[in-house]
Amino acid sequence: MNITEIVQAQRTYFNSHITKDVAFRMAALKRLRAAIQANQEKIYTALRNDLNKSDFEAYMTEVGLVLDESRFLLKQTPRWAKKKIAPTPAAILPAISYEIAEPYGVVLIMSPWNYPFQLAIEPLLGAIAAGNCVVLKPSAYAVETSKILAELIAEVFPPEYVSVVQGGRKENTDLLQQRFDYIFFTGSVTVGKLVMESAAKYLTPVSLELGGKSPCIVDSSADIKIAARRIAFGKLINAGQTCVAPDYLFVHSSIKEHMVEYIKAEISNFYGEDPLQNENYPKMINEKHFNCVKDYLEGQQVLLGGKWNERLQIAPTLLDEPNLDSSVMTDEIFGPILPI
Repeated sequence: MNITEIVQAQRTYFNSHITKDVAFRMAALKRLRAAIQANQEKIYTALRNDLNKSDFEAYMTEVGLVLDESRFLLKQTPRWAKKKIAPTPAAILPAISYEIAEPYGVVLIMSPWNYPFQLAIEPLLGAIAAGNCVVLKPSAYAVETSKILAELIAEVFPPEYVSVVQGGRKENTDLLQQRFDYIFFTGSVTVGKLVMESAAKYLTPVSLELGGKSPCIVDSSADIKIAARRIAFGKLINAGQTCVAPDYLFVHSSIKEHMVEYIKAEISNFYGEDPLQNENYPKMINEKHFNCVKDYLEGQQVLLGGKWNERLQIAPTLLDEPNLDSSVMTDEIFGPILPI
């Protein structure tokens, strides 16, 4: 089926009301959970190939979160789906009022490349629990994970219920020309604007989870040992390719020197003296992103790191007092570079 046929088939399927049945939703959640558990090794291999994530990091930041979400939804969905008695206005007494949670219908989920499994499956679980049909569009950049997602979903669900559309810009454009009942998008501000523009044509409700510059501020009252560990962890998980990672650090001048040394120590504790030799240190998603992040180092004062290799890995890097007008301070870094 082409994209238009998939959406039409899903709308017909949704209008049959089968997905509204709570028992149907619960069975679907259980099938998906079981398939994820059965295919964990394949998922780990895909994430290793796409981002060089270790099995431990893949479980901690992707598979484990998804399994925990599925467990939570299996517990809560029956309660959420029940009718809830609501206050009745005096003007319409003796009527009885109640609230019913209804699914939107046919929803589009567009997931990103940085957490390509988790950020595809978690919103999918929520959409299924709510009784929707879903078109899932994984990122073309995470090639191997996209393939696994397509195989996994095809194994578990018929395309008129849940379908995966692989591809790049053309497929994104074709999808956004369709009329969906809800769009859930995770990605860049640039693409988010296009999603919003397309949704506005039909007044389609959207969730946009976008990136940005996330400052981290450490004042003189902080426990800087704990702060350093948390900052290093939050910044360097997935080699900094996290939308809520600390993008840059404001630190009080009275503790700056000690703060820098503690962060250096934590990086060494996490990845060894030379992170580029650590087989579990993640890589940039592709050469384009690698070159973009690497260019941020040009002309900067490096306190630690500043190196890279042909495997698209960039060492954890600390920068000292960058110019506020430089690209590293105006763009979202999305890499293992921390300006201080």
